[in-house]
Amino acid sequence: MQHRAKSIRPFIGSKNFEISRSFYRDLGFEETVLEPKLSVFKTGTEAFYLQNAYVKDWIDNTMIFLEVEDLSAFWADLQKLNLTQKYEDVKIVPIRNQAWGRECFVHDPSGVLWHFGEFV
Repeated sequence: MQHRAKSIRPFIGSKNFEISRSFYRDLGFEETVLEPKLSVFKTGTEAFYLQNAYVKDWIDNTMIFLEVEDLSAFWADLQKLNLTQKYEDVKIVPIRNQAWGRECFVHDPSGVLWHFGEFV
């Protein structure tokens, strides 16, 4: 079976929709409001949907991996944003070397865990 897919876009929830929208714009994503409680956030050709919906078990188990070209440059830019000072509950974990490559972690204001990485 051939999917002939053009994109894949996960849906993620938010504890506070307005704070999460602001966080993702600060993180460099471009927002398009689709409905009052639903936006799509894009970077390049990649995108995800943010919705005004919060289910703790769902959020606590949501992880997204975004591959970046240069993790060191991404990390340097990420640190300049001061996201942990601006947003309560945001956590940032420094770059870790893995057998497959390198990655750092960002917990968004709701608890969604983002892996930003580059493969060897």
